[in-house]
Amino acid sequence: MSGQTGNPLNNASPLAPEWLAVPADLNALHEPMWAAGVARNNAGELAIDGIPVSELKRQFGTPLFVMSENDFRARARAFSDAFNDAFADICGGVDVYYAGKSFLCTAVVRWVEEEGLRLDTASGGELAVAHRAGIPGADVALHGNNKSDAEIHRALDMQLGRIVVDSLAELERVAKIASARGETAKVMLRLTPGVHAHTHEFIATAHEDQKFGLSMAGDSTDQAGLSAAEEAVAAATSYHGIELLGLHCHIGSQIFEPDGFALAAVKLLHFLAAMQEKYSIVLPELDLGGGYGIAYTPVDTPRPPAEIAQAMAAVVRSTCAELGIKSPRISIEPGRAIVGSTTFTLYEVGTLKTVRVDAPAAAGGETGEAGESAAENVTYPRRYVSVDGGMSDNARPVLYDADYSAVVASRTSDAAPQLSRVVGKHCESGDIVVRDVYLPEDVAAGDLLAVPGTGAYCWALSSNYNYLARPGVVAVRDGSARLIVRGETEQDLLNRDMGV
Repeated sequence: MSGQTGNPLNNASPLAPEWLAVPADLNALHEPMWAAGVARNNAGELAIDGIPVSELKRQFGTPLFVMSENDFRARARAFSDAFNDAFADICGGVDVYYAGKSFLCTAVVRWVEEEGLRLDTASGGELAVAHRAGIPGADVALHGNNKSDAEIHRALDMQLGRIVVDSLAELERVAKIASARGETAKVMLRLTPGVHAHTHEFIATAHEDQKFGLSMAGDSTDQAGLSAAEEAVAAATSYHGIELLGLHCHIGSQIFEPDGFALAAVKLLHFLAAMQEKYSIVLPELDLGGGYGIAYTPVDTPRPPAEIAQAMAAVVRSTCAELGIKSPRISIEPGRAIVGSTTFTLYEVGTLKTVRVDAPAAAGGETGEAGESAAENVTYPRRYVSVDGGMSDNARPVLYDADYSAVVASRTSDAAPQLSRVVGKHCESGDIVVRDVYLPEDVAAGDLLAVPGTGAYCWALSSNYNYLARPGVVAVRDGSARLIVRGETEQDLLNRDMGV
């Protein structure tokens, strides 16, 4: 039976991953992946707040990041309200810091401030955006494992509410710079609690063998055998120019299960209690980080903010009672969970091609004359759908094997589903936007395709690979669309070329 072929257009393809089911309706939208206000209009075209994607393409071109401002604000309020309610009786509420590294521009900073959140930054450039937007420095935090002296000076210039120190050497530098200026730096210590987050290795940040934070294990070079974390507490209490606010941790990103957050909270509260007793100090703040997952595919099941907040509050409440300590002021740092689902990327389809790939025969398939399986030589179609962007506007699939989904946005279709791979136009075989998705068999050049869940770490990680200009970002609110980040032009790319 060599050379046998299969045609699984109306059934699940053996080439598809187990989690990917054939949609009952290729035109339907799985709501958790999309911003509120995104729906198909009467003509079958995808629209956001009533604006059809064809109009967005006409005004702004493609590729294009399309963001719902109302949805961003609603998600920000949801985190603030849920955590303040859950922790009201424990520590009077929670300080919610939006993790700017997920996506940042001056408009977003203003939304964050207007919704009562604070801002977490991770570089001098992000501080520059914060300063330009006018948010008070007291509401800004600075992260980073390798802050430059210039970034530390800028943090002090802006009178930041906290500098999250990542190492003993950095603690010493911050103390020296602040003392030389005759000022006091407000500092939190980032600890690595050794909690394994169930996520991709590159975005798990609380285990020992990685670059972030002060270890809570006894691996310091200190003569007394103190952990790096305890050594930092002892040093911070002795440095002039340092006000030690408390402790910080972040266990990773795109996490759905609450166990890791709970374990990290318990470990840090035990450490905080031990430090308060040993050094006769009060550490008034504890930041439990972020990393809450969102829906990139129909099988992703993110938890609502209220559920996360109640679970974390229960752990903090019980642990503080067990330790006999007053709860510190809690803060959190959601980024992806606020901005991720607010945005979709709009592409135009170009080249299409179909290849045939060997795969095991589907269950109940044909057999040879002697009854033996013909699975070894069965081939199935996989279609490649090329779009006018790619890894330059979404590097996450190539960096983390991240999964996304996609729909035809410019129309509906009654055609049969075909397993497809959405790819970019870059000179890399790994330039994949959506690895596996069922799209209508009649997808054609000129169709518009929408990929949801691209608000976080897509524009932020974008590049000019192959000299593609980075896309613009459009914010839509109440039926009106405006650019909040202008797309680059070829002239922008050439302006930095000195020609020598």
